[in-house]
Amino acid sequence: MPKSDLPFGSEFSPSQIDLKRVLELLHENQGNEKAFEKAVQTLYFDKNNSTASAYNRAKLANNTKLGVRAYGLIDDKGMLTSVGRELYELRDHEKALHERLARHILLNLHGTSVVQCVQDMQAAGETVTLVSLRQWLLERGVLFPRGGKHPSIMRLWLEKAGVFAKDSWRVAEAVLQSVRGIGTEELEALAKLPVGQRFFLRALLNLGTGGPFSASDVEQLATATYGFKFNEKGLAKEILYPLQTAGYITMEKTTRAKSPSITITGKLLKEVFEPLLTQLEKQTSDDLRPLLRKPLAEIVDELKSEDRHVKGLALEALAFKLMRLIDLDYVRTRLRGIATGGAEVDVIFESTRLVFSRWQVQCKNTATVSLDDVAKEVGLTHFLKSNVIVIVSTGDIGAEARRYANKIMKDSNLAVVMVDRADIGAIIENPVTILVVLTREAKHAMKLKELEM
Repeated sequence: MPKSDLPFGSEFSPSQIDLKRVLELLHENQGNEKAFEKAVQTLYFDKNNSTASAYNRAKLANNTKLGVRAYGLIDDKGMLTSVGRELYELRDHEKALHERLARHILLNLHGTSVVQCVQDMQAAGETVTLVSLRQWLLERGVLFPRGGKHPSIMRLWLEKAGVFAKDSWRVAEAVLQSVRGIGTEELEALAKLPVGQRFFLRALLNLGTGGPFSASDVEQLATATYGFKFNEKGLAKEILYPLQTAGYITMEKTTRAKSPSITITGKLLKEVFEPLLTQLEKQTSDDLRPLLRKPLAEIVDELKSEDRHVKGLALEALAFKLMRLIDLDYVRTRLRGIATGGAEVDVIFESTRLVFSRWQVQCKNTATVSLDDVAKEVGLTHFLKSNVIVIVSTGDIGAEARRYANKIMKDSNLAVVMVDRADIGAIIENPVTILVVLTREAKHAMKLKELEM
């Protein structure tokens, strides 16, 4: 059988078997796959396929076993895995059972890649079929065999949890977020801290695990991101020393005139950074997750790859990293790789701090951003209901593109933020420089939008 990144599911489908009963048979016959296959054949295939030969009925039962194994419910010895045991314990609670399986599919079996690919296709006006879906997934490095029904069976299991609407590829976004376990609740370790310390740590972690960082830089980022006004004279006493005592940071004084140097500790990484990163990774596709753990400089280097899939992923990771510096919430990727050769990516972010805003980020891995590139994004704002367009270029932004963006900002309520290769280089050197870039762009927009009173 050709290699597949999606699990084989033939005869392991909710249209053919009952998950609760199959889990019971797996539990009863652990370590004895032949006995499991025989029980499945008797229960599902002898009666329903009475005209088929005994060999073919046995083959169908064997396919069920292979599907159960491909979905990670049993190991190669026929023993229930940790996921299989969890599902078995939930067998009498239908809703929770199917939601747990759906979460496993989304997080561990490329289910998120499939869902995001379907959303991208629908946004592009493409009809979702197994043939077209296979091509779009292939562009993202996710393979399943020609003629295979792997995504269809996966869709059926996700439909049982409400992720897909009945008998369609329409995604229920709220259910998707709930099933994946993405919440906006504060992490317990952060929730125990005073608000100023909490915002300071979150801003510090938004900068990544590099460093050390200047305490005043972290303070500026926290203020700009969360709107919290720190007591500048009391920063050390109210924020820095308590966080150092709690074991979250180490602090090194440089000179009396300079701000202390701050370094993240292992405790902060374990108790806060890793849980936060895990929460973020639940929102992204399987192949993007490893890049979120890489420094920004390494991601930029991968944009030079000859592999267009690698370039497309790196471009998406670049957008993700830049927008996470200011703690915007990732919504989804609208387009990556398909028909672009890894040259562009469209990513949507949102924020609910003070007011709701939607940020439409276009990353271009090309020498120049043209007027047409900006015009395309402006045209999409009505469909996406965006407030802010961010154009990120690893090259230059052309004069015509800038003039067009100026006209759009002057004549509408849109803000168009331009980030070029020089800006990216400066942000790599010091991530807090993103504040300089965004402030520059905000002042430019404000000047264009001056009211004539």
